[in-house]
Amino acid sequence: MIDLRSDTVTKPTDVMRKASMEAEVGDDVYGEDPTIKKLEEKATELTGKEAALFVTSGTQGNQLAVLTHTNPGEEIILEENAHIYLYEGASISAFAGVQPRPIKGNKGSMNPIDVEGAIRSEDIHFPETGLICLENTHNQSGGSILPLDNMKGIYELAKLHQVPVHLDGARIFNASVASGISVQTYARFTDSVQFCLSKGLGAPIGSIIAGSTAFIEQARKWRKRLGGGLRQAGIIAAPGLIAITKMIDRLAKDHEHAQALSEGLASIKELSIENDVETNMVVLNVETTGFTAQEFVEQLKDYGILAGAIGPYSIRLVTHLGISNDDIHRVLHSVREMIE
Repeated sequence: MIDLRSDTVTKPTDVMRKASMEAEVGDDVYGEDPTIKKLEEKATELTGKEAALFVTSGTQGNQLAVLTHTNPGEEIILEENAHIYLYEGASISAFAGVQPRPIKGNKGSMNPIDVEGAIRSEDIHFPETGLICLENTHNQSGGSILPLDNMKGIYELAKLHQVPVHLDGARIFNASVASGISVQTYARFTDSVQFCLSKGLGAPIGSIIAGSTAFIEQARKWRKRLGGGLRQAGIIAAPGLIAITKMIDRLAKDHEHAQALSEGLASIKELSIENDVETNMVVLNVETTGFTAQEFVEQLKDYGILAGAIGPYSIRLVTHLGISNDDIHRVLHSVREMIE
């Protein structure tokens, strides 16, 4: 099967598997795992933050950030299609006791004027604004890159109002490789950042959150409260260390594959592409084929292709480490044959 459902389906490389087997380990709850320490130190270097913390998933990292930055009864501002809002099981309400304030965006980017207008004034009827959340790249917009000027504008007004900013940077390395802007530069306009090791970077598990030393100390306690304290975690940190030292530059190949896939599909008259393909995602519209998205996805399975329906006629295709040039050619040939 050619699996284009997500870049989360990547398999660890042989080098990662070997590193996991040979990793030097210790009890991370006691702060004694040397491989975890190396991973976190490298993450602080890449983000330019004071400290970093290994977490089991991007969702856990985002929730730790919300829990650490906010107090129950507060409100967080985020884009209306943010991953934290749509796809994390209402954790911000269930765990942190905060409510979302969704803002309509353009390809995931909120207008700073709209953000400032959503920051609550002092009034007995209102919750306090506890946090502003950004997402780069923006998943629901097809992997679109948040403009640096947009992040800078929101961060500056946030500082003016003394509201912290958290970046869900699950795919921030995709944004960096595509834009040429360093992760450290993006992170400069945040108080905390989360990025995933287990997507395009190819590690089998884990994410990182980074921020100030005080932020990470408190986030570590929240991680323990949520059952995320880890023991000999170097076994799973070792592939993550390879991910952020050896696998970043190769993301450009995923972007090339996505462009090729997009151009090939767009050449089929019954199909159209909904997104500007900036990184590793293509959003395909199949309305004029006579299929619904789900029917189209089911038909693709007969050709050995897996994809994900994300709307009545919209299908998301994600390129990643496991996809080759030959796979792209095979997908295009299969789709043409299927439609014919």
